[in-house]
Amino acid sequence: MLKPFLRGIAGAVAVALPLSLVAASSPASGTTTSTVNVVGYSIVANAYTALENAFLLTPQGQGVTFKNSFGPSTTQAEDVVAGQPADVVNFSQVPDLKLLIDAGLVSNSWNTDPVSKAEGGMVTDSVVAIVVRPGNPLGITGWNSLTRKGVQIVTPDPISSGSARWNLLAAYESQISQKASSAKADTYLNSLIGNVVSEPSSGSKALTAFLAGTGNVLLAYESDASAAVAAGKAVKIIDPAQNLLIENPAALTKAGASNAAAGAFYKYLFSAAGQKIWETNKFRPTLRALAKSSKAAFYQPKSLVTIKSLGGWPKVTARFFSTNGIVTAAEKAHGYTS
Repeated sequence: MLKPFLRGIAGAVAVALPLSLVAASSPASGTTTSTVNVVGYSIVANAYTALENAFLLTPQGQGVTFKNSFGPSTTQAEDVVAGQPADVVNFSQVPDLKLLIDAGLVSNSWNTDPVSKAEGGMVTDSVVAIVVRPGNPLGITGWNSLTRKGVQIVTPDPISSGSARWNLLAAYESQISQKASSAKADTYLNSLIGNVVSEPSSGSKALTAFLAGTGNVLLAYESDASAAVAAGKAVKIIDPAQNLLIENPAALTKAGASNAAAGAFYKYLFSAAGQKIWETNKFRPTLRALAKSSKAAFYQPKSLVTIKSLGGWPKVTARFFSTNGIVTAAEKAHGYTS
């Protein structure tokens, strides 16, 4: 099948968004301006604008300047390893953070520091949303609808995007949750990828392509899809009965650990005030008290798979995303190659 939007924009680079913000009140006399370099995956860009503006109004935020870079999660991680300045990093998935750990840029104990230990280093949670056109003209009801003839799916490139990996892993596990065998789940995933017409480099670019008219089904972060609905975009969200818990890590780099402003901002991300801002931006908070009180604000799937229940990221990566992994093989079978 011809796929005119194959790979979206090939070789797309992360979009750097310099942000120099000034607090509403002038810094106290003698305060030294500090720069905090934030690097993250594409979908969190708007949330960080809100978080940074709010932080600048706190005593710890006086005189701080932010420089931001957001883009495809794995690409962003690779750029940091290659030398891009980073004090606070927030990726879509743990394997991207592991690239920095292996390079000696982030401490191996990143998820046990006093700030984020209770949350295991995960600053936000989410799930996968199935997004359709207004009125749901194809009658999509969940994962099992996505292999029908005529379905044209937009989902990011799993080589560059963490969102893509969450999407395809959730799709596969939806079949296992329905008691399908591994062989049948393999067949299902191949059929679903056969209906993919566009693989942009990031989750945010996938949403942009869908809003511009590409395809008729989008697989996206719940947060991104919900924000689009809240902004009045012409889309409808289908909440599948089976889903996967998306867990997003944030960490201080070793450079950030020696930057007092970065440390204060990192702490703010996990604070009650920061977590409320995450929630306002449609991410599921990880701070226990807030996560419990906000549970009613988010849809609850009948079955929810976690990375832990699948054996952890090393096992998941080897099985699904390695050179001969299930997702990699299915992608190659349909012409999606690196």
